[in-house]
Amino acid sequence: MPKRRDQIRMNDEDVWKFIEEQKSLQVATIGADGAPHLTTLWFAVVDGEIVFETFTKSQKIVNLHRDPRIAVLVEDGTAYNQLRGVSINGRAELHSDPKVVHPYALAVMRRNQPEIPEEHLDAAAKVMSAKRTAVVVKPEKIVSWDHRKLGGTY
Repeated sequence: MPKRRDQIRMNDEDVWKFIEEQKSLQVATIGADGAPHLTTLWFAVVDGEIVFETFTKSQKIVNLHRDPRIAVLVEDGTAYNQLRGVSINGRAELHSDPKVVHPYALAVMRRNQPEIPEEHLDAAAKVMSAKRTAVVVKPEKIVSWDHRKLGGTY
């Protein structure tokens, strides 16, 4: 009988399809005292990588400058037999040059704020980029689960 872990694991295609379907990304960094610092924010997938941008002075960016290890999580489901998720541990690649941040900010805005007319997105992303740092998540370990694959059996 196959291991339960193997039964619920998503393949690579399903992992990225699931990530693309989600809106919010839970982000964990490591604080100066060694404790996790956990936040939730919007993200985008750019060139096959999870990216987000946030204020340069934010605690998560301070933490990532000190220690680039990062964990991110997307999850879904309200009943046990419907739980799905992808957890990624890796390293954060930081970009603070506004010209580099701009396309990432634009991707995050375009994906998460469709109510902003396309003709206003570029200018809005440019303003945001001045005080923000873009983070590209470089995966080292990906763990996934999809309890729907169990067909209601536990």
